[in-house]
Amino acid sequence: MLIFRTGTRLAIASLSAVFAVWSMAAYSGMVKPLFLPAPHKVFLAFGEMYNEGILFSYTWDSIYRVMVGWSLAAIVGVPLGMLIATSKRAASILSPLMEFARYLPVVALVPLTLLYLGIGDSQKFAIIFLGTFFQLVLMVSDSVSAVPGDLSRAAATLGASRMQTYRLVLFPGALPGIMDDLRITVGWAWTYLVVAELVAANSGLGFMILRAQRFLAIDRIFAGLIIIGLLGLLTDYLFKVLARIITPWSEK
Repeated sequence: MLIFRTGTRLAIASLSAVFAVWSMAAYSGMVKPLFLPAPHKVFLAFGEMYNEGILFSYTWDSIYRVMVGWSLAAIVGVPLGMLIATSKRAASILSPLMEFARYLPVVALVPLTLLYLGIGDSQKFAIIFLGTFFQLVLMVSDSVSAVPGDLSRAAATLGASRMQTYRLVLFPGALPGIMDDLRITVGWAWTYLVVAELVAANSGLGFMILRAQRFLAIDRIFAGLIIIGLLGLLTDYLFKVLARIITPWSEK
């Protein structure tokens, strides 16, 4: 409990320090308002967006796109990563493709996704999927590979089938690592949000930030970034809590 309180105090202190530096730079005139809005201007921007009816609607649209795109990546990526880790043939076929694809810049794929999927939410899902899927597959593969091989051999010696080894040995052993992989990649999904809403979007936090850029509404850009950052922190915290509930045997 003492460690938790100390960590909480340090977190509050670090955030307070950032806010103090921001306030000093903005109110002292060290940085022009065009480049760094004053904190109260950003808070007023929240009120303006709320009055316009876009604060919660745009936030929900972005949450929906991130969660659907990332969930699709998780549904496909976790089993595929486990398969690569446990099958030499699958690893030989799929690993080079995953390694190649994960280096492709997602921004460069925006025109192709627009061509193939149009301008609807499916295109946004695809961008977030592509930004997280390939890395997730390789990360899950590493997590499964980290499970001691002696456990699988012991299960086979006791008569466990391949499916039982997956279900009773490999998956529980790799689950703490997989939960960390999911937590990290859902954070990446939030970073791809603006890319997903870069073109042909009419709602969402990324759309709001890009529209504010056109009109040099720097206060709204900061407001959008703060919302995305807070949502990212929230999802990260929820995954940590979920990991402690699902994997109580984890040593982390």
